[in-house]
Amino acid sequence: MTAALAAGGLTTPAAAATGLTLSVDASAARHAISPDIYGLNGADAGFAAEIGMPVARWGGNASTRYNFTNHTYNTGSDWYFENIVAGPDKTLEAFVTTNRDRGTKQVVTVPMSGWVAKDSPDAHPFACGFPATRFPTQDGFDQWDANCGNGKLNGADIAGAVPTDTSVAADASFDGAMVSHLVSQFGPAAHGGVAIYELDNEPVLWSSTHRDVHPNAVSYDELGGKSTATAAAIKAADPTAAVLGPSGWGYCEWVASGLDGCAPGADAAAHGGLNFSQWYLKNMKDYSDAHGGRRFLTYFDQHYYPQIGGGTDPDANALRLRSTRSLWDPTYVEESWIGPSGVNAPPLQFIRTMKAWVAKYYPGTKVAITEYNWGALDTVNGALAQADVLGIFGREGLDLATMWGEPQPTQPGAYAFRMYRNYDGAGGRFGDVSVSAVSSDQAQLAVYGAQRLCDNALTLMVVNKTGSDQAAPLSVSGFNGGGTAQRFTYSSTSPSSIVRGDDLAVRRGKVDATFPANSITLLVLPARRR
Repeated sequence: MTAALAAGGLTTPAAAATGLTLSVDASAARHAISPDIYGLNGADAGFAAEIGMPVARWGGNASTRYNFTNHTYNTGSDWYFENIVAGPDKTLEAFVTTNRDRGTKQVVTVPMSGWVAKDSPDAHPFACGFPATRFPTQDGFDQWDANCGNGKLNGADIAGAVPTDTSVAADASFDGAMVSHLVSQFGPAAHGGVAIYELDNEPVLWSSTHRDVHPNAVSYDELGGKSTATAAAIKAADPTAAVLGPSGWGYCEWVASGLDGCAPGADAAAHGGLNFSQWYLKNMKDYSDAHGGRRFLTYFDQHYYPQIGGGTDPDANALRLRSTRSLWDPTYVEESWIGPSGVNAPPLQFIRTMKAWVAKYYPGTKVAITEYNWGALDTVNGALAQADVLGIFGREGLDLATMWGEPQPTQPGAYAFRMYRNYDGAGGRFGDVSVSAVSSDQAQLAVYGAQRLCDNALTLMVVNKTGSDQAAPLSVSGFNGGGTAQRFTYSSTSPSSIVRGDDLAVRRGKVDATFPANSITLLVLPARRR
């Protein structure tokens, strides 16, 4: 279904005077917005086409042991450590084909844990990491495969699993062969093949998610050595492909190895006192310098999951809308366990911190977030947060993002994407060049500005995070526009459509507008015709 447009004017009740103001300067703070920030890990086919999904990722825990030679993967701790043969429409080749056909760039994860799934019969019983034949007493067994246990006894992890029960050894040469296989099928990245290869998925969690084959905690040296070897194998097989890593699961993995836990410790001390991310970047640069300056890491990538979940009570909703500030705000201290702890803990500023680490330890590396989700995508509150996040991604200069747990096409969260990628049902998109956009109170009315290259129109996304209508005069400078602003709004008033409201008059660079409670509004100011 395309973004539905309701005809006629947008009627709103009179708003109380709030003193809020918005200002946009199209000549200031200009930089390109990467289209790759609007990516997803997966999507309904119709929705993917509707928003022109720019990037799709083949990742997650199952990708850590995916074996391209037999289309078999292992579910790890997600489901009883079982080998599963991917159906014809679930193979890696099917993923690449589907996304190539729709014009979507692919991110493909290559395995680095040291093991991939061996051949498994395409029927129960499957091979599994903690079989009852080896471990007869466990806390739980698969109801459909009684031989496959959860690898726990009295709540504690069971030791002594035998990797060869499910897997075969695989090193960087396996990854090189995997890339060569994809190049033979689809061509190199430079000619429409797989564009980006990811260096496994959340490696510091291997000792949890894939503990049947990798029970030991990951160290700086293990991940550093495997990452450089794998990156070199990828580049040997396809010199034009980009490489992305380390794809850490969250705050602990951003700053500490598996050996250190959730804060730099002895492992960090043995590596110059740098936190895990800093050292990872430095290690990749050192490897590059030792190989003639050739770049082996294109994207520095981490995952970000705010600690809110799907809660929709008033406190959770308010926190969801505040917590987006952790991505950038130098005055906002993260309210969950994420980030430095203590009374005087510094703000997280996640994207800005990532970019600062890159600038210091491996300049020129792009920045990505290949898993994130603010939750409650089935509510308007979740849609507001998602629209805010996409605006932040563009303004802060993130290079790539793919949401994990994508919204269904009819859910409010899907409309957050439509507002940026298909607000009028005819392919209308937010601008390509970010411009200065300032709100007198970003916590109430968040504003993001951009200019479109195809027609020079100025596009302004305004997210009203409050439960009341907000009147806020808008001033526009640095832009030679016409006399009207087109208005498109998504809100709880019409949760299954984007409403085309009446045009607003633009007089001497001023626009008087009222933004409905809990809404996302896009204003489109056409450029003046010459």
